[in-house]
Amino acid sequence: MNPLAPLAIPLGSNLPPVLFDAPLWLVAAVLLPFGVWWLRRQHAVQRGRRLGAYADASTLPRLVSGSSEADRRRTWRLVAVAALVGLAMAGPRWGLARGPMASRGIDMAIALDASLSMMAPDEKPNRLERMKQEVRRLRAMSQADRVALIAFAGRSYILTPLTADDGALELFLDNLDPSVVGQAGSAISTAVRQGTELLLASDGSADRALVLMSDGESFDAVADVDAAAREAGAKGVSVVTVGFGTTRGSTIPLRDGSVTSPKTDDEGNVVITKYSPTLLDKAARAANGTFIPAEASDKASRVRGALRSLRTARRQVDTREDHVPRFLWLLVPALLLLAYDSWRLVRPRAIHGTLRTPQDSSAVAVLLLAIVPSVFGGCAQGPDPAALFKQGKVADAVAAYRARVAGGDTSARTLYNLGSAVLGADSLKEATTLLEAVRRNSDGEVRARARFNAGLAALRMGRTPQNPDADVQLAAARDAYRAFLRERPGHADAKWNYELALRQPPPQSGGGGGGGNSRNSDQQSQPQSPGGLDQRQAEALLNSAAREEKDVQGRKQRVGRTPPGGKDW
Repeated sequence: MNPLAPLAIPLGSNLPPVLFDAPLWLVAAVLLPFGVWWLRRQHAVQRGRRLGAYADASTLPRLVSGSSEADRRRTWRLVAVAALVGLAMAGPRWGLARGPMASRGIDMAIALDASLSMMAPDEKPNRLERMKQEVRRLRAMSQADRVALIAFAGRSYILTPLTADDGALELFLDNLDPSVVGQAGSAISTAVRQGTELLLASDGSADRALVLMSDGESFDAVADVDAAAREAGAKGVSVVTVGFGTTRGSTIPLRDGSVTSPKTDDEGNVVITKYSPTLLDKAARAANGTFIPAEASDKASRVRGALRSLRTARRQVDTREDHVPRFLWLLVPALLLLAYDSWRLVRPRAIHGTLRTPQDSSAVAVLLLAIVPSVFGGCAQGPDPAALFKQGKVADAVAAYRARVAGGDTSARTLYNLGSAVLGADSLKEATTLLEAVRRNSDGEVRARARFNAGLAALRMGRTPQNPDADVQLAAARDAYRAFLRERPGHADAKWNYELALRQPPPQSGGGGGGGNSRNSDQQSQPQSPGGLDQRQAEALLNSAAREEKDVQGRKQRVGRTPPGGKDW
């Protein structure tokens, strides 16, 4: 395995799938050309019959202008126009695009109960998953809101600051479970105070809201919850509490390997957790907010309705990726063909062998030269830089990508490919700057690849002999690959590069220096280096590191195994 292999540089260029908004028009795309051909044929037959009454077949061509060949060409032009129009009306789409959209939103912190009681299955599949579903629906209704996620059990923990990044929110929401917080129990007052502090620390002109979702079981004193909620309301934070669970309650299933058993207390009794609306209702009333009980349907819409009167701020948000409409690529050629056909009908004819003058067609030529580049100007972009990179012409690929960026193509995909090509040219510092900018301003696959290659650039710099900044750069590489492995824990190249980043930089005689041969020298030296790890040992090390990383926040916050009163759910 190549120890420093970059991840798919650049992105592939497979043919995109084609979708249609109105697939029934595809039938018209077949029937319309056939109908035009049949009508033209009937017209020609009727015209021949009418003219046959005045002359025989041998005399007719000398009396009537035009030819059957010209009529056939016009028929095929009209058939092509009908086919293109039918396809355009079907609404073809291909390629994905994400564009900015102006909207208005508020600042909202969502405090999520991650205690053991939320694993109770009295709401299917359990309270925690139902809560996650409502958060996702709420986020879908408020794309322009800045949202922060807070997880709480025995204490609270900020998962994300205020952000509009759906990818980050979804990542932390997917991984939310009782192991995230670390301290058992449930402390609602702590979550209210931390959410209030987080919102008040943010800048902006929008109003602030705290949405707390829980089953209401808590070892907090009612007075503490009341004081925290009253303080939030006094500072201008709108509080909405949302309940989950049922009053009849349920056991809490605990999994130990392949065995699942109900949770028991210190005396061996099976624990029954019940939805308790009293504390949630009191918190909402103390803050002059809104309480949404667990029995209510469509909780996300009710939360959105409770916050509808808040003052919003205007923001630029990204729309979701969607397939780009391409009907103009078919409609414009159809209109050009139709214009050409009309010009053929009205242009001056050749009389007595005299050719028509060039001025007769100059207007149409100028029109075509003006229209075609404006419609299809973006299609011709010179040589394909991805092909140049694959051919090993790295410098040419970098120049081609720079030309695209200078021409106005500043999409995340193009900037990623430029940064990756610069990385291939061993301009490591510039590559790091470009790839970090892409990582911060993109999401999905492009962000993951940018993070991988930014870590690769930092790793190469950190392994350069006699580099005074090696420790800082290797730490940056470790951070990048840890974040990458959280999303893709099974990625072999990322694990191997992370293991390399854990090692000390090689001595001057080692093969880890910069330059075009750095990969080969690393590949030869690393498996044979004294004290180095083979692939199996590296896998074991990284699996252990992944487990420790998942629990690190819990270990930092774990101040006691048992909360006040002995209630640890």
